[in-house]
Amino acid sequence: MKKPVAMEKADIKAFLGAGSRFEGKLSFDEMVRLDGVFAGEICSTDTLVVGETAEIEGTIHVGALILSGRFDGDIKATTTVELRAPAQVTGSIETPSIRIEEKVVFNGEIKMSGNGSAPVSQKTTKDKKPE
Repeated sequence: MKKPVAMEKADIKAFLGAGSRFEGKLSFDEMVRLDGVFAGEICSTDTLVVGETAEIEGTIHVGALILSGRFDGDIKATTTVELRAPAQVTGSIETPSIRIEEKVVFNGEIKMSGNGSAPVSQKTTKDKKPE
């Protein structure tokens, strides 16, 4: 499994720009950025970057996720999930590490596993709206 690389140090290998629409299954081996509309399944061992203009519905199973857009569905990341404002997320997240910025709207469930312990499940509603 590849270790996620900081966005400023990595080359994005594929880009689905704003105004584009895609439906189906997307799989990749290197960093990908989505700014358009996507419905379906996304699978990778690397990093997925979801921009502010993106709207995604479905399932995401990646190494790392950096999300700033809208998402509805299930997320599973093997290393980390980072929700950046103005993200709006509805669904479940399973990851060992999560970061949620202020002004992110999150409605769903987070499952985290610690250092060899049993998974911890927490239902949360984090709703911080811009002032």
